[in-house]
Amino acid sequence: MSFEGVLELLRVIWPLLLLQFGLMIWALVDLLRRRTTRTLSLAAWIIIILFINFFGPIAYFIFGRAEQ
Repeated sequence: MSFEGVLELLRVIWPLLLLQFGLMIWALVDLLRRRTTRTLSLAAWIIIILFINFFGPIAYFIFGRAEQ
């Protein structure tokens, strides 16, 4: 793959990477502020958020976030 091809690929992918990173940070901050979850332990949610890209943070907001 040429250098121009790599740049084109990065130009297309960077918004998705930014979205994924933003969701991950938002989910981790929310999790650490609440300190309680509905389903799994705090450590389990941290692992899911960090290692299951894009779907981990979304799963936390849908299934793990405790009501305030």
